[in-house]
Amino acid sequence: ATIGDTGTGMLMAISILCAYIRRLRTGEGEHLEVAMQDSIMHYIRNAFAYMERSGGEAAPRAGSRTVGGGNPPIGVYPCKGGGPNDYVYIYTSGTNPEHWKRLLRVMGREDLIGDERFDTPAARREHREEVDELVSNWTRQHDKHTAMQLVGEATIPTGAVMDTKELAADPNFEERKIRQTMHHPQVGDYVMSGWPVRFGGEPPAIGPAPLLGEHTQEAVADWLGDAIDERKSA
Repeated sequence: ATIGDTGTGMLMAISILCAYIRRLRTGEGEHLEVAMQDSIMHYIRNAFAYMERSGGEAAPRAGSRTVGGGNPPIGVYPCKGGGPNDYVYIYTSGTNPEHWKRLLRVMGREDLIGDERFDTPAARREHREEVDELVSNWTRQHDKHTAMQLVGEATIPTGAVMDTKELAADPNFEERKIRQTMHHPQVGDYVMSGWPVRFGGEPPAIGPAPLLGEHTQEAVADWLGDAIDERKSA
């Protein structure tokens, strides 16, 4: 969650600096937009590279909990299907006690509202295993998309766990140009995640890096000026 918060802000701050420099040079302003989900797509680009190198297999998960343990319930919970990515992420804030009460209502466990074992963040930390089991018993009854919808409709931060293959197959990202097809002279067409901040309505276009030695002549000529031409004519 903190990567989404801080990371999105960093990407936007850098983009604002770029837009400001452009304004100084051209006098033209810029309208910038960014979504947290798109920012995370940018930050997990190495996971997509892993998927491509492994022949299209989804990159494996690497963990879910925060270092400090967070405020239970927090983390990924198993869903119907039982597959390696059949999980839903649920985040309840320690500063918003309504998250826990809303979740109990979603799970049909209103009887636990006010229960001293779970009524405060400190109490839930002491009974973390019981809290996780309680939530897991409910999430296992639903697929991850249904669980996400039900928890999200109660205005509790949540999201279905998606592997790189599922994300790559979502047409929404390509329609919005968050993932773009790059035309590479050696590799061929390659779909990759680009800069997520939208400049004037859409993200910057993606292009391939120069090939090894592709611009040697131009670079050397720029550094040495007319010296190369003089040597050639000598």
